[in-house]
Amino acid sequence: MKRKLIWLHKSPSFKASEEFEKAYYAKMSPKEKLETVQFLREEYFKMKKELRNEGRKGLRRFIKIIQQT
Repeated sequence: MKRKLIWLHKSPSFKASEEFEKAYYAKMSPKEKLETVQFLREEYFKMKKELRNEGRKGLRRFIKIIQQT
């Protein structure tokens, strides 16, 4: 993912900040949203210093069988 410049938005209130954030993410394409999620996941793994590489290239999937018939 190409890193963007860091920018700042100053809001007069928490409500205005939430509205700005909703509008910002609503304007993003689905691809940009996925890239953002993947970037944040990678940063999280770096922060936690996880050494495992498995499952880091895509979203994790979880299936739980509740009752087998």
